Amino acid sequence: MGEERADPQKLKRIAAAAYDYENDPRWADYWTNILIPPHMASRSDVVDHFKRKFYQRYIDPDLVVEAMSSSAPSGSAKPTSTSSAAANGEARAHNAGSTARTSGASAGSGSNTVSLRWDLNTIQFSVDAWIFIVAVLAIFPLVPKSLSNRAYRLSFMGTACSSLYSLYALYGKPRAWNLQAVQVYFQSIIATKDFIYFIYCLTFVTSHLCLKFALIPNLCRALEHIAKFLRRNFNRSTLYRKYLEDPCVWVESNTTTLSILSSYAEIGLGFLLIVSLLSWQRNIIQPFIYWQLLKLMYHAPVTAGYHQSVWTKIGRTANPLMQRYAPFLNTPVSAIQKWWSR
Repeated sequence: MGEERADPQKLKRIAAAAYDYENDPRWADYWTNILIPPHMASRSDVVDHFKRKFYQRYIDPDLVVEAMSSSAPSGSAKPTSTSSAAANGEARAHNAGSTARTSGASAGSGSNTVSLRWDLNTIQFSVDAWIFIVAVLAIFPLVPKSLSNRAYRLSFMGTACSSLYSLYALYGKPRAWNLQAVQVYFQSIIATKDFIYFIYCLTFVTSHLCLKFALIPNLCRALEHIAKFLRRNFNRSTLYRKYLEDPCVWVESNTTTLSILSSYAEIGLGFLLIVSLLSWQRNIIQPFIYWQLLKLMYHAPVTAGYHQSVWTKIGRTANPLMQRYAPFLNTPVSAIQKWWSR
C-alpha cells in the first residue's frame, strides 16, 4: 500500500526531472530572481530543488517538494567502531566529541547561510521599495518638475544598482582580472535579466531626454520583487493580510502580464527614440545602443518569449499596411529583418 501511494509522487518527480527547463522562459526568469549565495547556486542539488519548486508552481501544483536537507561538510568523517570494549568506549567518547563539533559547525554554517540569504533579500527589498517610491514620484503629475526629474534619474540609478547587486549575489565576480576570465564571466551574465536591466537603465540615466514612459519596466520589476518578498516574509502579519495580501497575490499571479507590458513599453521606446532624432535633443548614439539592446532582448531566453510575441503582433498589423500603401519599403525592411534575426 505504501508503494502504491508513493507511485504518483514518484511519477511526478520523474516528470519534473525530465521537463525542458532551458526552453521555458519562465524558468530563466524564476531562477534569476532567486537570491542565494554564489557557492550554493553552483550546486546541482540546489538547482534541482528549485527546478522542482518551479515545476510545482507553474506545471503541477500536486507535486510534493521536500525541504532541502542540510548535509555535513565533505571533510568530516563518520564514526568508526572498534572490537575491544575499552577501545569501544574510548572511541564512543571521541566520536561523541567529534559529532558535537561537526553538528555545531554544521549548525553554524546553516545559520550563516540563512543570515546571508536574509540580508541579501532584505537589501534587495529595500532598494526595490525605494525604486518604486521614486518612480511613482516621477510619474505623478502634481509633483514639481524639478523633483520629478530628479526622481526620474534616481529610479534608473536605483534599478541599475539593484541589478548589479543581484548579479554579484548570483554570479559573484570574475575568477581573475584578465581578458579571458572577464570574457567568460561576461558571457555567463549577458543573457540574464539583471544585466539587460542594467544596460537599459544606463541608456536612459545618461540621456538628456526625460521619457517617463521608460519607467514602466522599472515599476513592473520593482513590483514583482516587492510582492515576492512580502509574501515570503510577512504572510503571517495582520497588516499584510488586511491590506497587502490581495495586491501581492495579484502581482505574483500576473507576472506574465507585467512582462508583456514591459515588453510593449521597451519596444515602444525604441520607436520613440527614432522619432526623437527629429528634435533638438537628438542623440544618434542612444537609439543605436538601445536597438542593439532590443535585439538582445529578442534573443535572450529570459525575455525572448515576450518580445517575440509583441513583434509578431506588430508584424501582423504593419505588414498589410506596408504592402498596401508603401510596397517600396519591402527591400529595406527585409534587410533589417535579416540583421535582426542574426
